[in-house]
Amino acid sequence: MSPDTDFATAPFAQGRLAALRRMRFAVLGRAGMDFYADPPGSRIEGGRHFVAHLGGSAGNIAAALARQGAAAALISRVSDDAVGRFVLTELDHYGIDRRHVSLTMTEERSSLAVVETRAQDCQSVIYRNGAADFALSPPDIAAVDFTGFGALVVTGTALAAEPSRTATLAALASARAAGAVTVMDLDYRPYSWPSLEEARRVMAMAAQGTDIVIGNDVEFGHLAGSDAGGQDAAQALIATGTTLAIYKMGENGAVTFTAGGTFTTGIYRTKALKPTGAGDAFMGGFLAALGTGAGLRSAVLRGSASAAIVVSRPGCAPACPTAAELDSFLAARPEPT
Repeated sequence: MSPDTDFATAPFAQGRLAALRRMRFAVLGRAGMDFYADPPGSRIEGGRHFVAHLGGSAGNIAAALARQGAAAALISRVSDDAVGRFVLTELDHYGIDRRHVSLTMTEERSSLAVVETRAQDCQSVIYRNGAADFALSPPDIAAVDFTGFGALVVTGTALAAEPSRTATLAALASARAAGAVTVMDLDYRPYSWPSLEEARRVMAMAAQGTDIVIGNDVEFGHLAGSDAGGQDAAQALIATGTTLAIYKMGENGAVTFTAGGTFTTGIYRTKALKPTGAGDAFMGGFLAALGTGAGLRSAVLRGSASAAIVVSRPGCAPACPTAAELDSFLAARPEPT
């Protein structure tokens, strides 16, 4: 279809997605500490100085939304120790509501990522043994009132272990019952799952009936059972009740599937400092744009621009642009093809 078709350019947050206009988002999943070797370009093994930031996909998505002017709340668990308290302080820094972030009372620990700011051969070491966010439980979800939230965003990693898996599925059901839009970032991390087969089965189950599903070519390929079938898997979700699926292809842009049609968008090219954080920034920029009444194509492009900005800056959460920064970035560049 032409990029100028009505479904792509008209305000998209209508009908089932109209709740997005509330600009109030709950984000479920992991939040932790990112430890970056400093200055940018430094290797971890030769590092003498490190800087710490909020990390974890859910934490970064919530920060991206908050930086865009949306109200964001995190649903998670963190460890009752210095790292967990660091995460709570960072959530406060970004203005993220943390009333639904519980402390673990046992030996689980908040995630720690030791990362480099390097465009090539970027090393990232993740510590997730006994992860605190996997202790999220159904009673935690029962305490959340989803009434008034415009959307619930869940990350696929939250489905990788119990009791977080059952809690995440319960959250999706509760959010739907409350009229909130449900959003899933496939976010497949092999080290979190017992097997690829289990990841494929569980994520496919969770994705069916979810309003918006976003993932990259590898992640959708896993849903399909082969990398070659990733686009087919994204398109097939529309037939099962998903309103919108976005299939991201890295440098090749993204394909957006809806019942009204399909279109392709390019990426904004910038001088990348690192490869990390792009997906979380895309999600925040995209959802905030839909919430403010943008057309679908415009929202996808704002997500792409957010991703381009984040990879050009140190850190992930602190690299997410404000709405004004995103406006300025887009005004200075033509639409990518």
